[in-house]
Amino acid sequence: MTTTAPDVRGDFKQLWNTFRRDNPKVRIRDAAEQLGVSEAELVATSCGENAIRLQAEWPQFIQRFESLGPVMALTRNAHAVHEKHGVFRNVHIHGQMGLVLDEGIDLRLFMNHWHLGFAVEQEGRKTTLHGFQFFDQHGTAVHKVYLTAESDHAAYQQLIDEFTSDDQSPVQCVCPTIPAVPDKADDAIDVEGLEAAWNALEDTHDFHRLLAEFQVGRVQALRLVNDSLACRVDSSSLNEVLHIAAQDQIAIMIFVASPGVIQIHSGPIHNVKSTGPWLNVLDDDFNLHVREDHLDSAWVVQKPTRDGAVLSLELFDSKGETIALLFARRKQGQATVDAWNAALATLTRV
Repeated sequence: MTTTAPDVRGDFKQLWNTFRRDNPKVRIRDAAEQLGVSEAELVATSCGENAIRLQAEWPQFIQRFESLGPVMALTRNAHAVHEKHGVFRNVHIHGQMGLVLDEGIDLRLFMNHWHLGFAVEQEGRKTTLHGFQFFDQHGTAVHKVYLTAESDHAAYQQLIDEFTSDDQSPVQCVCPTIPAVPDKADDAIDVEGLEAAWNALEDTHDFHRLLAEFQVGRVQALRLVNDSLACRVDSSSLNEVLHIAAQDQIAIMIFVASPGVIQIHSGPIHNVKSTGPWLNVLDDDFNLHVREDHLDSAWVVQKPTRDGAVLSLELFDSKGETIALLFARRKQGQATVDAWNAALATLTRV
C-alpha cells in the first residue's frame, strides 16, 4: 500500500497541526478533503499522543462492545451524519456480513471494508471524547463508537490494553481510491424487463439484486422506470417529510451508510431544526445531520412486497451516491403506514 500524500509525509504532523490551528472549527473529515489526504492518515499523526493504533480481528473485536454498556454509534458519508445511542447487543457476524440488533443501535456490517482501527481521545464541544474509530483500506471512516457518561470506561481501557498494535507510527499507509464505474448507456438497459421484474418484487431486500441483475445504477433505474415506480420530487422534500413526521409522530426508519456500515434509526422523531446548510434531527437518543445543499435529487420510490407496496424517500448527491433512505417503520407481515404514504403524496413532483 502507498500513502495518498507521500510528498508531505515527513512533515505531515506539522501540516495537520498548522491546519487545526488556523481552522479550529473544521471537522477532521472535511479537513482531510481540503488537504487531499484521508481521515485515517490525519488520525494516525496523533499515535503516541491521543490516538492508539489497534490490531484485531474486527468481527471479534465488535462482539466485545456490549461490555462498554451505553455508547453513541456514528456512521456517516460525505453528506449525512447518523448518531444513535444504545448498546451493542445481539451482534451476529457470519463471514463478511454482520448485524447489530439493539433497540437503539441497529447496524448492517460489511466487514470486508473494515481495515484500520484506532482508539482516539479528542476534544469535543463540551468535553473530551473517547472512542473507537474504524476506516476502510482507503482511509475513509466506516464507523465510530463514542463513550457516554453511562459507558464502562474500564471495559474500554481493557479493550485498548488487549488490542494495542506494536506499530504506533504516526504515518498510516492507505490504498488510493478507485474511480466509480460509470453507468451503462440508457439505451443498453432493458427498461421493459426491469419494470416487469420490479413489479414482481416480493421483498424490499431484493432491490439490490434487481439492480445488479439488470446492470443498472440506482439513480439511473429510478430515472428510467415509469412514475408509478419512481417519481422525482423537489430537493426540499427531506425537510418537508421530517417536519411532517415530527408533527404527526409517524414512526419512520432513516438509513445512512458508509462504505462498511448501514446505520438505522427506527421510531418517531421530535426536534427538526435547520442550521445554515445543515438539516438536523436533534433528539435525546438520535441525531441526524444532512447537508441540504448537497441534495441533488430526491425520489419517491415504490417497491412491491408480499404485504403490499412499500414507499420510500430516497436522496442522492450529484454523483448518484446515496445520501439517505427513509421508510415508514413496519414489521414483517404488516402493511405500510397510511400516514407515511400521505406525507409522501404531498411532495412536489419534479
